[in-house]
Formats: sequence, structure tokens, C-alpha cells
Amino acid sequence: MHEDVKGLICEVGRRIWMRGFVAANDGNISVKVDDNRIITTPTGVSKGFMTPEMMVMVDLEGTVIEGSRRPSSELRMHLRVYRERPDVHAVVHTHAPQASAFAIARQSLETRTMAEAAVMLGNVPLAPFAMPSTEEVPDSITPYLKDHNVILLANHGVITLGEDLMTAYYRMESVELFAGISLSARMLGGGVELSDEQLQRLYQIFNCQG
Repeated sequence: MHEDVKGLICEVGRRIWMRGFVAANDGNISVKVDDNRIITTPTGVSKGFMTPEMMVMVDLEGTVIEGSRRPSSELRMHLRVYRERPDVHAVVHTHAPQASAFAIARQSLETRTMAEAAVMLGNVPLAPFAMPSTEEVPDSITPYLKDHNVILLANHGVITLGEDLMTAYYRMESVELFAGISLSARMLGGGVELSDEQLQRLYQIFNCQG
């Protein structure tokens, strides 16, 4: 059941591992397949070496309803996203190095220095530090969920949301690229921000909001 979803999760897992967004058993991915069922990655497995039969299906309370493995301890974070954002059907969490550098420096990412980032990502806020694998993590991101699809987790990593898995994954690629560009721009004296008027024109052209 849902073998196509499980296969796509494995493919995205392979991509985030190949790109160095995760190491060892880091990171987690989930997809909401209907109103009360979520397919997620198991704990203790490298994202680069997952197979479809390893996937775990849970309900919105986190109870395992299919699969022989345990879900990630960060599942609480994914479940909070799905409860707060009915439009979201996929979540990706990684320790992408350059985006995570901003997270451990406790700095948000201001995307108004780059047109594509402003459109693709919007502003990227920093959630306060929360102890990993506890209820503190979902509590820390909740204030940002309504208006943001990309959130940095202080001293931890980054989470991206999407209406489907590939959208969530592409946002992860985009935030990591932009974080790297931002770090390089700082070496040149800092990025130059687009004006409010320029941003509004961008949002109108691409039919989005900042």
C-alpha cells in the first residue's frame, strides 16, 4: 500500500544523503497520505540506504499502524506541522550544513537580498532552542507555522514543508543554496537588500506573498 510514496521517500532520502544534508542516521522525512495517515522514515537508519519496506505508517497521534520499525523520535515535530497546517502534506528535516550554520549562530535568514530566494522561501525565521526529541521542538516551531514553509531550528538544523514531498525537498535545496550564497556575500561586505517596491513587484509577478 502506497508503495509509490514509500519509494519517493527513499529517493529523497538518498538525495539529502548524497548532497551531505545528513550524516549517519540524521534527518527525517514524512508524507501525509490522507486525513489520518502519515508515512515516515524509521529511526536508526541512514537516509541514503533506506528501502520501501522500512517505512512506517502512523496516525495523527503517532501510533504505528503499519510497519515493523519505530518512527523517528522527531515525529512529534512532523505531527504538529500536520495539525497546524492542513495544506501541508510533506515535511523534510535535515542538518544541511550551511543553513544549520545560521541555526547554530542563532541567526535567521533574510531572503530579501536575492529574488529567487524571496519568491521560493520567503523569510526564514529562527525557532528558539528546544531539546531534540522532546515536545519542546514542536512547541518551538508552532508560532512560525502559519506564515512560513522553512524554519531554522536553533542549534539543531532546518525543517521544510510542502504541499507534496518534492516541493518540501526543493525548498531544502533552495535554503541550503541561499545560506551558502549569504555566507559568501558577507565576505564581500554583505548582501544588498531589495527595496519594498521591488519585492512587491516580485510577489505580483510570481503570484506569491513574502
